[in-house]
Amino acid sequence: MAIFNAKDVTLYFGAEMLFGGVTFEVGKGDRIGLVGVNGCGKTTLIKAMRGDVEYDEGEFVKSKDAVLGYMEQHVIRDSSVSVYDEVLSVFEPVMALEAELDEVNAQVGEGSPGAELLEKQMLLRERFEEVGGLTYRTRAMSSLLGLGFSLPEQEKPVSVLSGGERAKVQLAKLLLSGANFLLLDEPTNHLDIAAATWLEKFLLEYRGSYIIISHDRYFLDKVTTRTFELENKRLTAYNGGYSAYRKKKEEDLEIAWRHYDNQLEEINRIKGIIEQQKRFNQERNYITIASKEKQIERLEAELVKPQTLPKKLRFAFHCTDPVTDEIMTAKNLQMGFDGEKLFGGVDIEVRKHERVFLLGANGSGKTTLFKILMKQLVPETGSVAYGAGVKVGYYDQLMTGLSDSKTVMNEIWDAYPKMSQTQVRTALGSFLFSGEDVFKMIGVLSGGEKARVALLKLMLSGCNFLLLDEPTNHLDINSREALEDALAGYGGTVFVISHDRYLINKLATRLYKLTPSGAVSVFGNYDDYLTMSEGEQVLTAAKAKEPAAESANKQDYKRRKELQSDIRKLNTRVSRAEKRIEELEAEIAAVNEQMQLPEVAGDYEKVAELSGRLGELQSELDTQTEEWASAAEELERLEKE
Repeated sequence: MAIFNAKDVTLYFGAEMLFGGVTFEVGKGDRIGLVGVNGCGKTTLIKAMRGDVEYDEGEFVKSKDAVLGYMEQHVIRDSSVSVYDEVLSVFEPVMALEAELDEVNAQVGEGSPGAELLEKQMLLRERFEEVGGLTYRTRAMSSLLGLGFSLPEQEKPVSVLSGGERAKVQLAKLLLSGANFLLLDEPTNHLDIAAATWLEKFLLEYRGSYIIISHDRYFLDKVTTRTFELENKRLTAYNGGYSAYRKKKEEDLEIAWRHYDNQLEEINRIKGIIEQQKRFNQERNYITIASKEKQIERLEAELVKPQTLPKKLRFAFHCTDPVTDEIMTAKNLQMGFDGEKLFGGVDIEVRKHERVFLLGANGSGKTTLFKILMKQLVPETGSVAYGAGVKVGYYDQLMTGLSDSKTVMNEIWDAYPKMSQTQVRTALGSFLFSGEDVFKMIGVLSGGEKARVALLKLMLSGCNFLLLDEPTNHLDINSREALEDALAGYGGTVFVISHDRYLINKLATRLYKLTPSGAVSVFGNYDDYLTMSEGEQVLTAAKAKEPAAESANKQDYKRRKELQSDIRKLNTRVSRAEKRIEELEAEIAAVNEQMQLPEVAGDYEKVAELSGRLGELQSELDTQTEEWASAAEELERLEKE
């Protein structure tokens, strides 16, 4: 059964059509990814579905059962409240019901309640359970923990949060809003891998429908079963997640071109027959000619040229090999700010032609580490050494190397003055800057356009060791794939910070996971990392290098055993708390059912007794919820070590 329909929707910006004839259906439980190049109209389509943007033709039809949810709907109204209270505000109707129920429970417990009051208590309790009153606080706390907010961080005022953290608070509110049709626009943009994984799990267990705009291909493969593509002003629906859609699209395009070529070949064959008949110049030949010309008219009327693909970045990195196989070695790096250690004991080695990726939670110090490697920051301890002939190029995710006051063309030409104007324009053309676009000021460019300029500067540098800090952040899917192809064919060495798991899977030969106590080395890609055993995932940097002494080995072994023991104990605490929470919720439900029995409802003493028992169970439930949250937070901290 459809909960939402689009019928021939067309939208113009001025005289130019953004998209037209958009038709689709969203059924209950549909998990849809919406993809397309930057600027094709994905976000505008979502806004039109919500009623925030007017469209010119067609209609959207929403079923009466559909409750739309989207991040912008839940604005942060009071930045002085805590993170937890802000998220809890999405449950204001539930809290109002809870307050009313508490007041009635108090009145019932004070004396001999009348039948009317008892009936009101029963109705309120039923309604409270129906709207999730028994679990709403646990769900709010759990969502924030999953998105990376520890219990102390949940008590912080919203006013001190970064833009990315505020976005995560809004996401938590959206996911708890009770909507059964979610519209999510780039939900993983501000999430590290741990938070993105939590969001994947949430969506996989979510019983409603959703449409997700995302350039995160790994995420789309995990959480979507249908794909809508906006391309060349039209929407096409495919079955399957991102990878299945790409394969089907390539197959369809190949078939379409084959059919088109066959039709052209047939038209040309018939034209040859016509020319031959004209040379015979007989009356019967002109009858044949007329028949063949009608045949050509029919074929040409049916001839449909396949859609052209959007332009892609076309680039390659060129470099000369360094003299040595040892590209970069970092030893015992430690860094902190304002007296607090960010990381320490970091040992990293990168060898020639490796494609190494650096993983770590947001705030773990990945960008700081890269700035140390680039000698932009001085570490508290440790050293960094490069091999002979190594020429380092750095892509800064903030793109601070670009000048807002320069044009696109001058940004490149000033960096490489020996290039001719034709060479500069050709290079810019390969990065989709053509015509008057080359005279745009850097300051007015979008994030994706700035990223393309920064990547072009890096491409032209000839560096043989690239440090790339989140290079895909502002790129659409086509541009990400072009970058992947370029890095796959690059003859140098790369060291990349990225949360793009699809990119990591495609390119990585080795991973480092940055922790407060060191950098864990894992050979392989992201899937290899996921499939490793618990013991291998918590390897310390000390185990990855040759031991300096037997005592150090013993100490490291002991610490690993202690860590694994602590993790097992915390897992037990979490499981025990979860089990007890389930038992308490079942007991509360049973007491509620008992209180609703006619023979009990008329027995005031029994009702008072059961109300007291209900209060005891609720108090224990709150205690167990806090125990679960505390253990889950500590477990998450240890698993990051």
